[in-house]
Amino acid sequence: MEELKTLLESILNEELLHIVVSGQKSKEAMQKVRVRPVGGKNGVVFQAALWDGKKEFHKNYKEQDMVLALLTWMSRDFRQMQIETTIMSATVLVSKKGKVTIKKKQCSQKRAQADMSHNRTKKYLLPEGQAVPFLVKLGVMTPEGRVVRAKYDKFRQINRFLEFIEDICPVLDKGRELTMIDFGCGKSYLTFAIYYYLHELRGYDLRIIGLDLKEDVIAHCNALAQEFGYEKLQFLTGDIADYEGVDQVDLVVTLHACDTATDYALAKAVGWNAKAILSVPCCQHELNGQMENEILEPVLKYGLLKERVAALVTDGLRASMLEESGYRVQVLEFIDMEHTPKNILIRAVLEKDPDGHAKKERANESDTSAKLAACMEFLHVNPTLAALLGDGGGQR
Repeated sequence: MEELKTLLESILNEELLHIVVSGQKSKEAMQKVRVRPVGGKNGVVFQAALWDGKKEFHKNYKEQDMVLALLTWMSRDFRQMQIETTIMSATVLVSKKGKVTIKKKQCSQKRAQADMSHNRTKKYLLPEGQAVPFLVKLGVMTPEGRVVRAKYDKFRQINRFLEFIEDICPVLDKGRELTMIDFGCGKSYLTFAIYYYLHELRGYDLRIIGLDLKEDVIAHCNALAQEFGYEKLQFLTGDIADYEGVDQVDLVVTLHACDTATDYALAKAVGWNAKAILSVPCCQHELNGQMENEILEPVLKYGLLKERVAALVTDGLRASMLEESGYRVQVLEFIDMEHTPKNILIRAVLEKDPDGHAKKERANESDTSAKLAACMEFLHVNPTLAALLGDGGGQR
């Protein structure tokens, strides 16, 4: 950690824009920490925003205390760190054996210093006041860059999702063309946002394929992509279950794919060894029709409660099956419940052995399988994803 310590001591000053620490090593750890400089009575201090999945906590540190805290988090709780300053970017990765890898990139021109006020306006990855062409065309922004009041929740949702995209950037290879599939892309607000953020702003060589069943929507999205000059953004009409258009996919996104459509998308992602999966499930009806349990009958006899329990069980089983397939999985809140009831996001990042193959926790693999089988038997459910992965959808 000495090299990391030296780096931190050199960048913890007024030139720092922010540090994002993510990739938790265990479910008990904080999910993410974001550090930025703020002005204090006695000079610059560093504010750490610690996110536990439900709430955000803030704590201010002096320079040396911040260095020690960051070193502790990286050695104990997290696997990756992204550093942005006015003159450089750095990515820090820590292997399971504790090996630290640091990649630095100098900026072509110096960036403006961070706003160090305590009560600053919320800053988004796609900021207010700066017109984004596709957001203007889709009616979220005015040509002057102001967010349309009726579309503000959509604007927040787009930016919140881009934060999840930002977190997985360290696992995406910048040295080659990447392929992303968006299953059930619909009107494609988020598809355009991902392309704009990763390709236009972050410089990734990225090809995105959006897939949906509605021909008129697909035609409209293709016309918009051509209008904006997004040459590697393509939309196709088709069913998730039958899609066979590519052999290798790096990132799979499935947003509000109804009921078992999410399962087919997840099984496809596992079969492709996708490096990352972001899924916001929707309309989880399948298990609601299957779930029976005498012990839980006092709860499940109420239709509304059974529906909600079934939805949570569905997504919990999906997350565990992805873990069993070699992914590091988090179940996160996508956006506040007051803005949308479809607020659970499953984020899965592929873990690999030194030989490059998808990694499974060998010692616990049979135990995990047994627990999954016992849980499904207890509830008398047979999820589609279990059948798809069992039929070879998750084989590598």
